[in-house]
Amino acid sequence: MQPNYPIIDADGHVLEKDYELADFLEGRYREMKRNETYGFFPSLDGWHRGFSAKGKETDVPASRWLGFLDELGVDTTVLYPTGGLALGLIQDHNWACGVARAYNNWVAARYTGESARLKAVALLPVQVPQEAAKELERAKDLGLVGGLLPAVTVLHKGYGHQDFDPIYRAAERLDMPLAVHGAPSRGMGFDFFDKFIQVHTLEHPFAILIQFTHMIYEGVFEKFPKLRVAYLEAGSGWLPYMMDRMDEEYEKPHKAGAPALKKKPSEYIRSGQVWATCEVEERALIQVLRQFNPRCLMWPSDYPHERLPDMFKHDIPEFLAREDLSDAEKKMILHDNPKNFYRLEL
Repeated sequence: MQPNYPIIDADGHVLEKDYELADFLEGRYREMKRNETYGFFPSLDGWHRGFSAKGKETDVPASRWLGFLDELGVDTTVLYPTGGLALGLIQDHNWACGVARAYNNWVAARYTGESARLKAVALLPVQVPQEAAKELERAKDLGLVGGLLPAVTVLHKGYGHQDFDPIYRAAERLDMPLAVHGAPSRGMGFDFFDKFIQVHTLEHPFAILIQFTHMIYEGVFEKFPKLRVAYLEAGSGWLPYMMDRMDEEYEKPHKAGAPALKKKPSEYIRSGQVWATCEVEERALIQVLRQFNPRCLMWPSDYPHERLPDMFKHDIPEFLAREDLSDAEKKMILHDNPKNFYRLEL
């Protein structure tokens, strides 16, 4: 049975194409002749992802997204990039700023400008934090609802580093949430894998946990108490484990390595500043709701990634049929929480 509230998809995706983004480039990049042999964004990690299984969608314009939402009985989605998840691997900082700006212009024009049911987050050029902060402000003016911090970068520092403080200050001032979203598997210790199933099992969780750990221990959430950050596409089962693990570490003498903290890590994690998405079939969800913060979990479709179109249609009915969750908990995950995180007006 369809619930009597609008369902919100907290993490869907667009499939951006270089020839479309090119129309939105500005400044010197717009005037330069483009060599189409090379893509705008780097390869995620060397694994070829350019072919899809038969029946998998390779183009999802605004009209198709709206059709998908109708098929699922979902009211609104919040869109993230695909190729743009590799933004953090761009070495040329000027290009990172230029292509992020073009992407944000493009997604605003081609998606959020087409329907109020389509929301989107902005790509932030984290290579230049001051510019990323400015882009977050511009994104709000464009009607975008958050900013993306790519989980894997070539910057040799995590998001707990004070260099990223301008982004967090802007996010607090603008009341804009941030999301750490993975995809690349580069440099996380399993480059020797020769099967994609092994890579894909770990690429999202490892990248998320690295940034999460650095941000917690370096005191980002102590320094910026109004900051909201979602850690996406790793499920939610890692949260109770990390709460226990980090509290245990904080009890030891080497807690001196986290001088910025004024309370236990778990208290920051359940404070309402840390958010995550959960999978509809996660058996650990009951423990997550008990130990974490039930007001900080959201449902992601992840459409059109990974699965064939018909496979997505089972998610909502199966979730609503779960007998181990209350109706109030389901409503929080499907509606209340994403509405609050993104500050959506439906």
